[in-house]
Amino acid sequence: MVAPEIKKCLISRGASIYEAMRVIEKGAIGVAFVVDSNNKLCGVISDGDIRRVLLAGHHMRSKINQVINKKFIYAKQNDDYSEIINKLHDYIKIIPIVDKNKQVVDFIGCDKNARIPVASPSLMGNEYSYLTDAFLSTWISSTGQYITRFEREFSEFCNRKHGVAVSNGTAALHLALVALGIGPGDEVIVPDFTFAASANAVLHSGAKPVLVDVNLEYWTIDPSEVEKAITPRTKAIMPVHIYGQPCDMNAIMKIAKKHRLFVVEDCAEAHGAEFNGKKVGSFGDVGCFSFFANKVITTGEGGMCVTNSEKLNRKMRILRDHGMSLSKKYWHEEVGFNYRMTNMQAAVGCAQLERIDENLKRRRNLEDRYKGALSEFDFVKFQKNRPGGKRITWLVSVLVAGNRREKLLGQLANQKIDTRPFFYSLGKMPIYKKYLFSNKNSMDISAAGINLPTQNNLNDKELGRISNAIKES
Repeated sequence: MVAPEIKKCLISRGASIYEAMRVIEKGAIGVAFVVDSNNKLCGVISDGDIRRVLLAGHHMRSKINQVINKKFIYAKQNDDYSEIINKLHDYIKIIPIVDKNKQVVDFIGCDKNARIPVASPSLMGNEYSYLTDAFLSTWISSTGQYITRFEREFSEFCNRKHGVAVSNGTAALHLALVALGIGPGDEVIVPDFTFAASANAVLHSGAKPVLVDVNLEYWTIDPSEVEKAITPRTKAIMPVHIYGQPCDMNAIMKIAKKHRLFVVEDCAEAHGAEFNGKKVGSFGDVGCFSFFANKVITTGEGGMCVTNSEKLNRKMRILRDHGMSLSKKYWHEEVGFNYRMTNMQAAVGCAQLERIDENLKRRRNLEDRYKGALSEFDFVKFQKNRPGGKRITWLVSVLVAGNRREKLLGQLANQKIDTRPFFYSLGKMPIYKKYLFSNKNSMDISAAGINLPTQNNLNDKELGRISNAIKES
């Protein structure tokens, strides 16, 4: 009887390349074992093999038996262990082990030298199919059915009426600010602890970012600091749902209403996060998202503005496309930008969106596995959940106590484990220092934070490597 962990790695030789990709992802070892109708091993196919055959002109519907390499390495149950190990090298990292009937009963792998990336996109749904469809339609630029579909479906996911797809997340923030009329002489309050794009978008609009401190417990913009920083020139607040953590949007919206300020939500890292039962991006005037390769869903590069305002929707669509009239071709109503997303990118986005709930669940489960594996280390503190909030796992984010972070980062790097230190306090950098209002908590969080490898196919062996590296630091 084939063990369950082996069975999920088996694929029929009559199956398609697409089906093989699904098995490879499900098995989480990077390969699938190809078997005939009697479950006898007849080949091994890896994700690298699939890339090569697709580049050679085959498509996702091609049958495995048409492309599989007939020469492959395997071992028998009674083979000498050292001989099997010697068969492993840079190009063969997994070797199936068969019984006397040539049925797979086990496998052996050597990944001690393999690098564990901090993140990698999951493209195992309809991405290739939709991308091919967009390509064959010849609508490969900024017009096509997938643009319309992605804008509609993503805005519905965020519970907003309108979605405007753009070229990246920074463009989304800038477009929102300009559409709201924010420019020279205006101030926008931004958390000091965020990626630089948040402040850069304000500067690109001609306005001044005012960098305020964040809450020490939840890492998001501190409403009390927002209140202190407001001046007669303040025109907007930009709450950033950092590392998947929703901001205290009740407090933010209360302040905005009191002072008649716009709210532009930076949701780049928080697709699907909620506060008090509402999705992030659905509180402010505009919600802005990024679809960079390491985000919860990706289009490679790309972004989206979501809003309930028909006026803002129209304005952003005009500005996105060189300021051109929506009804009169080549008649320009504004000095606009080229912030368009392509139909091919949107095709990938549509496929990604189909699996977002599954993706979020797997990321949360991975964080729970991390918590179990690292529970013995009292110097590692995981990101907390805000009361009333539904945090999502973008990257598994932890604070390392006792000034141990730099040593830990070095140890993980030595073990070929990719990590990311937290963003720097913006106000610490010379180019942003003049915009600083407050950043005490931001400095402390920035100095202690690490993002650990967060990818759907991180297996227990890799998690063990990470845990052992942390233990040795």
